[in-house]
Amino acid sequence: MAKRTLPYLLEQSVERFPDNILLWEKIGDQYQGATYRQVREQVHLFAAGLLGLGIQKGDRLALISEGRNAWVIAELGILYCGAINVPISVKVDELTDLKFRLSHSGCRMAIVSGGHAHKIKAIKNDLPELEKMIVFDETGSSDPDEITLQKLLLKGKDYLEHHAALFTETWQDVEESDAANICYTSGTTADPKGIILTHRNYTANVEQASSLLPIPEWYTSLLILPWDHSFAHTAGIYTLMKNGASMASVQVGKTAMETLKNVPINIKETRPVFLLSVPALASNFRKNIEKGIHQKGARVEALFNKAMATAYKYNGNGFDRGKGWRKVYKPLLLLYDKILFSKIRENFGGRLEFFIGGGALLDIELQRFFYAIGIPMYQGYGLTEAAPIISANVPKIHKLGSSGRLVADLELKICDEKGDELPAAEKGEIVVRGENVMAGYWRNEKASAEALRDGWLHTGDLGYMDRDGFLYVLGREKSLLISNDGEKYSPEGIEEMIVANSEYIDQMMLYNNQSPYTVALVVPNKEALLRFLKSKNLSPQSDAGQREALKLLEGEVARYREGGEYAGLFPGKWLPAAIAVLGEGFTEQNRFLNSTLKMVRGRISEHYKPRLDYLFTPEAKDICNKQNLTILSRLSE
Repeated sequence: MAKRTLPYLLEQSVERFPDNILLWEKIGDQYQGATYRQVREQVHLFAAGLLGLGIQKGDRLALISEGRNAWVIAELGILYCGAINVPISVKVDELTDLKFRLSHSGCRMAIVSGGHAHKIKAIKNDLPELEKMIVFDETGSSDPDEITLQKLLLKGKDYLEHHAALFTETWQDVEESDAANICYTSGTTADPKGIILTHRNYTANVEQASSLLPIPEWYTSLLILPWDHSFAHTAGIYTLMKNGASMASVQVGKTAMETLKNVPINIKETRPVFLLSVPALASNFRKNIEKGIHQKGARVEALFNKAMATAYKYNGNGFDRGKGWRKVYKPLLLLYDKILFSKIRENFGGRLEFFIGGGALLDIELQRFFYAIGIPMYQGYGLTEAAPIISANVPKIHKLGSSGRLVADLELKICDEKGDELPAAEKGEIVVRGENVMAGYWRNEKASAEALRDGWLHTGDLGYMDRDGFLYVLGREKSLLISNDGEKYSPEGIEEMIVANSEYIDQMMLYNNQSPYTVALVVPNKEALLRFLKSKNLSPQSDAGQREALKLLEGEVARYREGGEYAGLFPGKWLPAAIAVLGEGFTEQNRFLNSTLKMVRGRISEHYKPRLDYLFTPEAKDICNKQNLTILSRLSE
């Protein structure tokens, strides 16, 4: 029986699907495909080149690049040597953070795309273990410690001509229990932790993912999430590879914004069957759809709203879709789909059947929206320590609002604060055990012992299982709101729903640390507010304009209070009684968002402590307080 390692996964897929396209990459004006056989040939050359440079089993190599063919070839090339890949997000721009990861993991080499080579050059003199940098692109550098991809492949060709038997022996000697990756956490509260994922962690999770969602070999996905992201890594790269399917990379622009603008263009070009997404991306997709409908005029917008209302009634929560009285809406829904929803789907390439959402919490309203237009967004749950998939909703069986059913061959229990298992439907910490669970944290025995107890991974996430076998995730234990009576509540669902349903609010962070009421930091959508004021013939520089804009923002939250259109969705005590309007958004650049676009709550709370403290004063309960008026006066700057 073949070992269940990633090199064997590729080899077996090449034997089964040699002429299928594995990788699509845009070169010039069009996408070009590389077959499974061609990719394996490149992987062998890359791995042999590394062996020719002296790489040995257990060595660590960093990989910093945008998603592209060379990313997959480089990772597998490292793994064929028995070495360990340390994938690092291209968004890690803080050189001290980058240096920590390379130093802590003890990387011998760094493999980078041309756009990120400067980062390594800036810190290499302080990294004694770092010997070489392999650059995917020609940079014109004459540094002897740098080697281009082409030169490495030539070195690999020479190595294979003289050591073919040794090469085969090397990759076949890799064990299932050998480390494949060291994936660093975002380090939002302390130094990042290096999650050790073995070959078997990955292959087990690929098998588990395939048990929930069978992938036909004709499937294609455009991998829009960063490829070092564990979700894209397993659910995208290796699950597609295992099943003979193909993946496409986003065309890299000169800037991050240009790359982002390429996404909708590339979706139309590659015509994916499914997409992996996170809540922030899903919310952007929705806003763009609604903006497009609004621009078509009042009649189209009214028709769209009627169609959505019909779809919501027919779809229910997905688990009861079209059942009982709901089936009377089917003929009308088919009509709306033909004249309206199908046209929207054309903007996603025309073949897109569904999204898989990777965040633990995805606003149910957002799920209902995409389900209605015929591209369901099936929510899943996982974390890198579990390689990462723990549960997912899938086309065959799903329930909106839940994180789906567990993957195969995984044990789950819900535990109280003492670690004792709770009965069904009770809320507690999610704890799992299976072959996909990490080996531990690199050079961090204390953190490993805290997370792994008797083989069980304590996730730090709260949740429960319902009686239909669906997992509900309530949020991170560390991010919970805690009132002065000790009651706890997860803020993410409230924040995401308010943002998703408001064109005037871009971001929101709720805060309650044992206080009598909840408060919020709000990042407004400046363009939308300015449009609103212009329609009222008001200026943000005028007192009247500032007060009108602030009352508008307050009204967006009031929609969830008693008498509002969304009343009853959330307990009133967790809705903000006071709001601070911010002049700057939460971004990766200011380190208020991590690499998976989640808010770094501790850092935000610390930075805005004076404003949070002010929110608990009587005058701050009036949204038209001095601080907010000052921020609004700078709206057009």
